[in-house]
Amino acid sequence: MKFEIDRGSFLQTIQAVIGVIERRQTMPILSNFHIEASDTGLRVTGTDLELELVSHVQAQIDQPGAVTVPARKLFDICRGLPEGSVIRAELTEQKFIVRSGRSRFTLATQPATEFPSLGDIDSAERHAIPNLALRQVLNRTMFAMAQQDVRYYLNGLLLALRRDRLRAVATDGHRLAMSDVDVELDLAEERQVIVPRKGVLELNRLLSDEDETVSVSLTNNHLQVDLGTILFTTKLIDGRFPDYEKVVPVGGDKILTGDREVIRQALARAAILSNEKFRGVRLVLDPGLLKLQTENPEHEEAEEEIEVDYDGAPLEIGFNVNYLLDALGVMEGEAFKFAMSSPDAGGLLTEMGTDAHKYVVMPMRL
Repeated sequence: MKFEIDRGSFLQTIQAVIGVIERRQTMPILSNFHIEASDTGLRVTGTDLELELVSHVQAQIDQPGAVTVPARKLFDICRGLPEGSVIRAELTEQKFIVRSGRSRFTLATQPATEFPSLGDIDSAERHAIPNLALRQVLNRTMFAMAQQDVRYYLNGLLLALRRDRLRAVATDGHRLAMSDVDVELDLAEERQVIVPRKGVLELNRLLSDEDETVSVSLTNNHLQVDLGTILFTTKLIDGRFPDYEKVVPVGGDKILTGDREVIRQALARAAILSNEKFRGVRLVLDPGLLKLQTENPEHEEAEEEIEVDYDGAPLEIGFNVNYLLDALGVMEGEAFKFAMSSPDAGGLLTEMGTDAHKYVVMPMRL
């Protein structure tokens, strides 16, 4: 193997893949990049056996071949080289030699044949989905995914595809986020898959702001997204996602509307003196007025008063302040609506004028 490439292109290529490489691996080869040089250019692959990223880049290939090399070391070497420099790499006697200017680095290798692969996804079920639509539903919901929950199916995000809609849903059992976007898909019936947390975060990082489409392929066990120069493949979570539609409150008769940013900033200030463990905030609602109250074990207290549009009966209800901040933080509209019914029932947050994005927050006793 022998190739030449400019430092900027090579760094961008391996940077796209480095996120899947865990620092601590049960198999040493999983700490490596798989690099393949062929007539079509360079193909760099990284995997953790659950998630696989493949990045393609054009290069001058003097001799084709394949090898695996330590990922973090190669990344740090490329990042440390001067901008505009040219990298010349070759495989000699099972050593990967990187040269640039007067710099020379020799890296240990492992055989390319030992590198594991998730395999090619050969599926007739391929869908062209707008890049911005997929990124929007992920951004609006992924904060609500569980982390290391024993209910493993909550440690991910539900993607539901149907003929006229793409939906994402995430919940950790205490809150729920749901986002819909209109799309046109060739589907006879709704298809649901659960994407693991790491895959969701990595896919969201890779999706661009470009107004284009990506190719999404589905099997019973894998989701694959072709992003052009990057191929993303992840195993799916085998489980049954909760019946989330039953969780969304309906008929809340105590409806608060207000300026999203004003209330978000007030909650952030009140959160400073909240209990660090439970993060509770008390909402005291009276006609035209919202009071936010927090306190902590050191007997410190905070209170914020905000004028709001509310003409319902007086209500006191407690919530985890972080859950409210997360939901308000991903909204985009200036005004929002918060529908509640009682201190023991969940509240529903939506943007004014649309029900495409819904956020359910369960109450807590203070």
